Amino acid sequence: MKKRFLLSLILIMAIFTIPMTASAEGWGYKRSNGETPPDVGRYGPLLQKHGGFYIDPSGDKEIYLTFDNGYEKGYTGKILDVLKEKNVPAAFFVTGHYIKSAPELVQRMAREGHILGNHSWHHPDFTTVSKSRMKEELGKVEKAVAKITDQDEMMYLRPPRGTFNEQTLKWSNELGYVSAFWSIAFVDWNTNRQKGWEYAYKNVMKQIHPGAVILLHSVSEDNAIALEHMIDDLRKEGYTFKSLDHLMMKKLLPESVYWY
Repeated sequence: MKKRFLLSLILIMAIFTIPMTASAEGWGYKRSNGETPPDVGRYGPLLQKHGGFYIDPSGDKEIYLTFDNGYEKGYTGKILDVLKEKNVPAAFFVTGHYIKSAPELVQRMAREGHILGNHSWHHPDFTTVSKSRMKEELGKVEKAVAKITDQDEMMYLRPPRGTFNEQTLKWSNELGYVSAFWSIAFVDWNTNRQKGWEYAYKNVMKQIHPGAVILLHSVSEDNAIALEHMIDDLRKEGYTFKSLDHLMMKKLLPESVYWY
């Protein structure tokens, strides 16, 4: 009887000590066409509430290039070459594996003026971990980057796998990060299914809109080749390329337009 009572008590205590988390969300939207921003539905107000972004909603013909770097495939150097030649800023969201396996490229990113963003150490689903684990994941990346570059702190966080919920957005904000999502992307990370640079080029160009935050993966050979064509042709259409810091400054200006 006593054993049964103790087991019941343990079960009750376990129920009340297990952290209750909201269900996971996968970042998604209805793709844009004809220079119209994508429809993100309820995600827009949710990001606004917790200080995140996926677009510059000002209507200015400005583009923000971002890359996710989980591992190196040999194409990041070419991407950096193009960005340097074209004088275009970008943000690279790096993982622990990338920092350890390609430190010279991380150093080059920082040296050439690009932003290094946090993509976590082990690339976990943040909706399945505790706040302390999330803090540890982000802190390890920040310390590792500070050890090999002059960038001693990180401001921008891209959730691994684009998975999030309101709780992880809240935690990100509390830990001092801005959640950085995107308004243009396509399936470019599958290295066994590259379809040629023109496929990558067309996927970006058909979705383009003012204020676009573009997500590309540097493991894609197609992206490395297509990038210079994207930059040249978007400039011909009147677009300019800006850094995420520029986007954040616009957010902080008193005359900023409606933001999310």
